[in-house]
Amino acid sequence: MGLLALPNLGKIRADFFASGVSLLPVPATSFSLHFEVIVAQIGLFFGSDEGNTERVAYRIQKRFGEDVVDVRDIADVTQLDFAQYDKVILGIPTWDFGQIQSDWEEFWDDIAAVDFSGKQVALFGLGDQFGYGDYFLDAMGMLHDVIIQSGPEIVGHWPTEGYEFEASKAEIPGAGMFVGLALDEDQQENLSADRLNRWCAQIHVEFGLDTPLEMLQD
Repeated sequence: MGLLALPNLGKIRADFFASGVSLLPVPATSFSLHFEVIVAQIGLFFGSDEGNTERVAYRIQKRFGEDVVDVRDIADVTQLDFAQYDKVILGIPTWDFGQIQSDWEEFWDDIAAVDFSGKQVALFGLGDQFGYGDYFLDAMGMLHDVIIQSGPEIVGHWPTEGYEFEASKAEIPGAGMFVGLALDEDQQENLSADRLNRWCAQIHVEFGLDTPLEMLQD
């Protein structure tokens, strides 16, 4: 069996350089990659014990789109998490006789320290107007009174018409409006989808967004 003939590497190398082919390194900029970090335009922060407020938060996100709204559980955030959003939605239920939901209660001092100046903020609240009509949406009203101290622009006011209650800290005196969207998943669950559609369309305009908005019957 004959020996395998190996190529003359020296001759190949000489012929290659004689051909005038340049081996100069290509500038690194020719291979640079451009990465675009996409940040959602709205931060939605909610607190929920039994899941109703959390479900509403995701129903809002579905209308705007996941690339527009980040949904954040208030139990898992810090003050710094608010800094990246110029547009904010806050969701809070009222418990029993005007009590604040537990995760919001633990974050209460922190939310008071967040600087909302220069931001647009919309609120939504859940309550039971027939079982606790003297305290309907009180927690949303108390949250509004805390964040307003740092000077945000509040959007998403909602009419009190269509609700039956005796008193609410979320009602704007003499205006016939709540400080935010009012939902009653206990007594008026069948009205929630339409209310969400109309409110989301309203704040979509108030936020000055040009993104698509979906109307849902969920």
